[in-house]
This record gives sequence, C-alpha cells and structure tokens, in this order.
Amino acid sequence: MHQIIDLLKTLLADPDKLMNFITTHGGLYVVMFIIFAETGLFVGFFLPGDSILFITGIIIANSVPQFGNEVVDLIYWLTLISTSAVIGNILGYWFGLKTGHLWFEKKDTWLFKQKHLLQAHDFYEKNGTLAVILSRFLPIVRTFSPLVAGIVKMSSKKFLSYSIIGALAWVISMVMAGYLLGHNTFVKHNIDKIVIGLIVVTTAPVLFKMIFGKKKEASANP
Repeated sequence: MHQIIDLLKTLLADPDKLMNFITTHGGLYVVMFIIFAETGLFVGFFLPGDSILFITGIIIANSVPQFGNEVVDLIYWLTLISTSAVIGNILGYWFGLKTGHLWFEKKDTWLFKQKHLLQAHDFYEKNGTLAVILSRFLPIVRTFSPLVAGIVKMSSKKFLSYSIIGALAWVISMVMAGYLLGHNTFVKHNIDKIVIGLIVVTTAPVLFKMIFGKKKEASANP
C-alpha cells in the first residue's frame, strides 16, 4: 500500500510522468477509471481530475487516431469519460441514499475525512440542485457532492439530469482545453503551471459566489 501511495505522490507531482504513466498503462481507459473513482468512490477524493482531463486532451492531440480521424477519436473519448463521471456520481448518490446519516457519524480514517463531507454538505446547502453541476469544478467537493445528494434524498431524476449536464460541462471543457493547446510547445513544457491556472480559472467563480454570497446573506439578516 505504501508503494502505491508513493507512486501516486510521484505522479501527481510531475504531470509529465503522469502522462507517460497513462500512455503506457492502459491508455485513456485508465483515465476512465480514475474519473469514475474520483467522482464515485470517496477514497478517490485526492485524485487530480482536472489535471488528468487536461492531460487527456494533450494525449489525444498527440496520438495517432485509432479510428483514423481525430474528431471521431475525440468524440469517442469524451463520451466514454463523461459516462464514467456520470456512473461514478450515480454510485455515490446510491451510497448516500442507502446509508444516509451514518456517514456523518463515521470517524476519520486515512481514507475518509469528516471535514470533506461537511464541506460538500455546506456547498450543497448553499447552491441547491446546482451544486451537482458546480461541484464538478471543485476538487474534493465533487467527490462527496453525490453522496450528500443521496443523503438529503434529492430526486433521482433531477440528480441524474444535473449530473449529466455537470459531467459534460466538466469533461468537455477540460479535455478540449488540453486538446486545443496540445500541439503548443510552451504548454508541453509547462503543463504543471497551465493546470494550476486552469483550476484557478474554473473554481474562482464558484468560490466567489460562495464567499460573497455568504457575506450578502449576513448583511441582509443582521
């Protein structure tokens, strides 16, 4: 187990090594599992979904099309990865629906932190059903948001609809960013900086709404 953790730390710290690992260990099918794990299994909260999706776009842009056409390849992978994200959310929702309040009584372990669940719960309470979409762009929160949706017994039809919209928005925006910039030499040599900038850009509007929305509520209800 320690070897696996050390490997993950090494890969997460170096986007180039992460890209090579994905390419040589199952290709983008590995990405499908990672996205599924991050969005459906609470033990996957530490996985860098944004970085991996961006790198996926770069890999597609620099690979020989398996279907003989880059556009077809792109659509193929966007569809499969988005489906993985939706299935992951459905699993998380199901767990929340079946286990409910037990999650809030669960003690911290090295794989589970109560504070992460509470962050997702607070985010969900503030943003309602839109949280299912918005949470896709927030690391950690996106892992626990489906669980919270199940705990509060959100309508399954509504959850599925918002989950699909959120998965498509998140996967397509991140992968396309990597794909469109994938041939750029500067991007290839500065993936880590690009990824950080991408995360800041995608999360800033949501964090802004959370922070200033709370202040506005406080001033309206002194």
